[in-house]
Amino acid sequence: MEIILDPFGALQAFLFAGGNVLLVIMVVTFVMWALIVERIIFFATARGALVKRAERNWSARSDHSSWYAKAIRERLISEVDLDSRSNLGVIKGLVAVSPLLGLLGTVTGMVEVFDVMAVTGSSNARLMAGGITKATIPTMAGLVASLSGILAMNILDRQQKKAVGETADKLVLEI
Repeated sequence: MEIILDPFGALQAFLFAGGNVLLVIMVVTFVMWALIVERIIFFATARGALVKRAERNWSARSDHSSWYAKAIRERLISEVDLDSRSNLGVIKGLVAVSPLLGLLGTVTGMVEVFDVMAVTGSSNARLMAGGITKATIPTMAGLVASLSGILAMNILDRQQKKAVGETADKLVLEI
């Protein structure tokens, strides 16, 4: 087993082997995970305060039974829903784009393979290996980025629904 002493050099070699599309996938993945970490921190620290604020606003009202009170309750729940959904749409978009970028890497790598075949007039395996590498590495990277984002989105979706449900349970209408 080889021990990597130069992680920056290894990353640079990996990015070179995967081509320009791999660099784009890396940037998209970093942005996606920065937003995921932001949401995780939000749910760990600010979700409780958000629910308590809605509960305080509801408790400060004397009327809990009229049509207007119901509208206020729906607005408070909607505010919690909106605040807890912040950036989730962007994360979902980046999760969806990652495998498509991997597919773009596959196509660009295969174009390189076909260029080698056209220039040399043969199917020399050694000459085609670079293009095949550029075709497979971005595909793998795009799928790994997407899968990790899907797993994180499931957790974030549950936390968002929990915040909204908790708020709705605490804002009781009197009939």
